[in-house]
Amino acid sequence: MGNKSLTGRKNNKNGHFAELLARLFLNLKGYRCLAQNCRGKKGSSAGEIDLIMRKGKTIAFVEVKTRKNLEQAAYAILPKQQQRIIKAAETFLQKNPAYRESEIRFDAVLISLPLIRHIPNAWQA
Repeated sequence: MGNKSLTGRKNNKNGHFAELLARLFLNLKGYRCLAQNCRGKKGSSAGEIDLIMRKGKTIAFVEVKTRKNLEQAAYAILPKQQQRIIKAAETFLQKNPAYRESEIRFDAVLISLPLIRHIPNAWQA
């Protein structure tokens, strides 16, 4: 039981580090962070959005995945998770009407150190 707790904390720490790397990487590409670890409505099937970034008139809802290689990271973003992120994005836009007229897309940042890959428009709503 203790090992499970340690593993969970390690994964959580790694996840936060990956999100920080992704955020910095996107900042260097001209994106500005609007929110991080944004959740959808309680009780809904909405998931958590790792990063919500803005560049110009585009709002990117970003999923960050880190794995042993970039291919594994890409395949780790399952269709069910994509749908939960889409629902969370809808909640964000309802709560933030100023962004409703923005171009919306769903991006992925894949990390397998030392490699980082940004995939704009990784999936469609």
